[in-house]
Amino acid sequence: MKTVIVGGVAGGMSAATRLRRLDEDAEIVVFERSGHVSFANCGLPYYVGGVITERSALLLQTPASLKARFGLDVRVNSEVTGIDPEAKTVAVHDLATGERYTEGYDHLVLAPGAAPFVPPIPGVERALVLRNIADTDRMADAVDAALARPEPSAVIMGGGFIGLELAENLTERGLKVTIVELADQLLAPLDVEMAALVEKHLVKHGVAVRTGVSVAEVCAEAVTLSDGSSLPAGLVVAAIGVRPETGLAAAAGLELGERGGILVDERQRTSDPSIFAVGDAVVKRDALTGGQALVPLAGPANRHGRLVADVIAGRPAASRPVLGTAVVGAFGLVAAATGWTEKRAVAAGRTVRVIHTHPANHAGYYPGAEGMSLKLVVDADTDAILGAQGVGGAGVDKRIDVIATAMRGGLTASDLADLELSYAPQFGSAKDPVNMLGFIAENLRDGLTETVQWHEVEAEVAKGVQLIDVRTPAEYARGTVDGALNVPVDDLRVRLDEVADDVIVHCQVGLRGYFAARTLAQHGRRVRNLDGGYRTWARI
Repeated sequence: MKTVIVGGVAGGMSAATRLRRLDEDAEIVVFERSGHVSFANCGLPYYVGGVITERSALLLQTPASLKARFGLDVRVNSEVTGIDPEAKTVAVHDLATGERYTEGYDHLVLAPGAAPFVPPIPGVERALVLRNIADTDRMADAVDAALARPEPSAVIMGGGFIGLELAENLTERGLKVTIVELADQLLAPLDVEMAALVEKHLVKHGVAVRTGVSVAEVCAEAVTLSDGSSLPAGLVVAAIGVRPETGLAAAAGLELGERGGILVDERQRTSDPSIFAVGDAVVKRDALTGGQALVPLAGPANRHGRLVADVIAGRPAASRPVLGTAVVGAFGLVAAATGWTEKRAVAAGRTVRVIHTHPANHAGYYPGAEGMSLKLVVDADTDAILGAQGVGGAGVDKRIDVIATAMRGGLTASDLADLELSYAPQFGSAKDPVNMLGFIAENLRDGLTETVQWHEVEAEVAKGVQLIDVRTPAEYARGTVDGALNVPVDDLRVRLDEVADDVIVHCQVGLRGYFAARTLAQHGRRVRNLDGGYRTWARI
């Protein structure tokens, strides 16, 4: 049996090498349009920034090494230009020699990936993208040229993961970087109050951020924005996002999804049973609804490439829905997310319960503790975890990964309280931040406390609800939520006559507010605690 794979890197090469491990006799041909079939595309920004110093470190395998170890016929600089499903052939253009020929197949695996979206604006041909090794070489040269100018500058179009990674790396190289993002926040996988933490950290490290505007024109040494202003730009990068490359599939008559990706079943088969598809070009199933989702991440691409090999080899296999778990770092800050944001859950009509916490990554008494901000989005009707976000220092990725695992296992928000997680003072706390999210979820589920969100406070106060800051007078003096009366938590019992029947309490991060809420509730007050405390409210 002969399997032809179109596209290398994550999905395509995972399929090819797994298939060889399962079937020594299979004929496997891989066509790759670029000159490199296996490279670390997630490492490209760090080569541009000089963190990865050797270009060769990005090149994981070559056609020769894949031939020697796996017996693969890998043909680089070979573009597949068409598919004939009836004849079971692909048309190939050898970009090095100009030769055109056809190749037959028994099974065809499409792994074309996704291409950077470049908006149709004047001068956009001057903008660079970062997808492969050739793009990386061009960008590295452009950075050197920009640094030779009197005032080195760069504009990055897009505030997503790649945009942030490039902002860090170009800043470290010595360029004055501005991120321009059309949305009202950076990082769409985060809610606005969490994204605000990232933006402030970038600004602290010298990156300018412009949200709510777009680049309208790319000029020789500047860009013009949609609001009429301009920015100096010796270097312009388009990092707005990616679109699935589905030209081959569409031309072959394969069915596409509502968002433009290639439709596949649980075995990664397309609408043609002899053709499979994997990677960023493929529609995935959302883990929370089963609906269509585009998730251009390396993890699902690798898993689905492996799965296709199993199916072709006759092994039972089925793909699982995706959560979209992702992480990005910039200037020592980590931002990670899994599942849905609060904004998405509300838009989908879910009744949500939201929890914000601000724990340390390990025991505070052990040197080197770093703070983080966590957010849990919960279905208020079922206690199901809908999503989680984290921003902070070391340990954020660990907590989001634990929650993603809990979601995959079907655990509820309250179940997080009972997770048995490793503990030593330098690694965590006896009550891990994930456990603490579970404790809060349990209290909310059982009605032991009520909370109010940062964006709801103003409207509640306007209705006449009393607002009390239960922190110390010194903390209160340094800043409080607008209109709050200061009654320290330890003074509540002797100052009950100052507390109204309907009250919102707040402290710094929520813990003392919870103590106050339990006290006041047992004295007959209707009381709600400001979720995440003053720290969450003050971030916006």
